[in-house]
Amino acid sequence: MAKLGMASGGELEHDIARVMNASEVTNLRRLSGGASRETWMLSADGSDYVMQRVRAGRPDGLGLEPQVLAAAHRAGVPVPELVVDGSESTELERPFMIVRAVQGESIARKIQRDEEFTEARGVLASQLGAAAARTHQISADEVSGLNQSDQLTMYRNVMDELGEPHPVFEIAFRWLDAHRPAHARQTLVHGDFRLGNVLVGSQGLAAVLDWELAHVGDPMEDLGWLCVRAWRFGGAHPVAGIGSYEQLFDAYESVSGVRPDFDAVRWWEVLGTLKWGIICINQATTHLRGISRSHELAAIGRRVCENEYDLIEYLTEMVK
Repeated sequence: MAKLGMASGGELEHDIARVMNASEVTNLRRLSGGASRETWMLSADGSDYVMQRVRAGRPDGLGLEPQVLAAAHRAGVPVPELVVDGSESTELERPFMIVRAVQGESIARKIQRDEEFTEARGVLASQLGAAAARTHQISADEVSGLNQSDQLTMYRNVMDELGEPHPVFEIAFRWLDAHRPAHARQTLVHGDFRLGNVLVGSQGLAAVLDWELAHVGDPMEDLGWLCVRAWRFGGAHPVAGIGSYEQLFDAYESVSGVRPDFDAVRWWEVLGTLKWGIICINQATTHLRGISRSHELAAIGRRVCENEYDLIEYLTEMVK
């Protein structure tokens, strides 16, 4: 048989049917995807599924995402159900996973503005709080091999390696180091919990996606990242641009019995802003150094100043 990278749609459908133990796979179609993975929609025996497969030349594979996804599903987090974990398989040539398809919208501007999501906007902040609480009830020991590192130290090192002068970022590093929250419980953390990484239907949250950055850490990291201004996408409210801290915290407490500490969440919100600013520098550097020439990466570099402005606003509020 030809390698799947060169295979016809019929051959790939046959191979997917085999790994799913399905009688027939139909309507296979390639979707746009990220730099590291191919994404395919398909139907099998009357149900719809999504397959993600690692692109050629990507040695990192799927990591622990299938195991994390399965743990989240067991914990009651709204996630696509894992059907086939092919992270260690060569049956489709490269690592893959297949999940049951979930209907919903992920584009932030549609969720925030379209009439279809009017009802969803009223409940989404609460639903996100409940989903985060269920995520943080997953023991850090349930998925072995999860990374655990100090985020502030990690991004301090990244900033030093970039070698660019950004005084606002330096001030933020000093403030964050001087105001670290008290030692928190350590749980599984999603790592990229924000609008854009969730699917939303007319009734609200349908699924939390993109678990590849999951790690062990302070659960307030997820809540802070959700509230970072960049992930409000221009919305007026702190939680995903559409909800309040109170809605988020009330729902989190109702599920977990733990009331989020506002100061701790705000600390992670400031760190998230700093983190995103450094990521913007890093992505622009990738373009400028010719590693990957891209208009998108270059444009992201122009957003560094947005994060500097946001940090000034945050820190001005904090010292009042």
